[in-house]
Amino acid sequence: MARLLLPEAVLSGRSAAVLWGVDLAGADDDVECTAPLACRAGAVRGVRVSRRALARDAVTRRGGGRVTTPLRTALDLARLDPLEEAVVALDRFLRAGLVTPIELAEAATEVVGPGCRRIRRAVSLADGLTESPQETRLRLILWASSLPRPAAQYTVRSADRAFVARVDFAWPEHKVAVEYEGIWHGKRQNVAKDRRRLTELRAAGWTVVFVTAADLHDRATLVARIAAALRAPRSA
Repeated sequence: MARLLLPEAVLSGRSAAVLWGVDLAGADDDVECTAPLACRAGAVRGVRVSRRALARDAVTRRGGGRVTTPLRTALDLARLDPLEEAVVALDRFLRAGLVTPIELAEAATEVVGPGCRRIRRAVSLADGLTESPQETRLRLILWASSLPRPAAQYTVRSADRAFVARVDFAWPEHKVAVEYEGIWHGKRQNVAKDRRRLTELRAAGWTVVFVTAADLHDRATLVARIAAALRAPRSA
């Protein structure tokens, strides 16, 4: 619709993300696009227009129309408010392989003008290792706390080096893992498998702290639970 009403427009922001396979916009959300500064078209219902100049290499074609490249789209999303949502978006782009950490970091250093510090901050907090938006939010809570930074997507092995499990976040020296609940309870048919996995982790001497969506809204209590697990005597 945006291209029909504004032929010079380029899909950008969340709308561009959807074209790149990252579902950040709903069916009822406005279409986001960027138009040249000289474009004088009036307001269009259901279309949010940003007027600015785009470098030629920031635009490509996809789905029959013009759209910002994955890198340009990621940088635009780094401006999202609150910061947490910007990092969620960047993690999804990184996880999908649409951009690399090096590409993103280098491009962020070249951004100047209003919002450049915010973009660099968001990029510095994204790593692409988390497997869901909620895991990204959990990671940001852990990083912002006084806890030592955990290893992400850590592979736990037994004393004889056999694979036990891969956990969301881990402090290997304490044998403490943090798992977001979606991994364990998302599919009922996996309950038996999940219980076996938990049994194997405990047999290997690991303590597992489970985190729910509700826990993310009570950060102090969540951090205290994890801190207590880290202070507990280590299993042999």
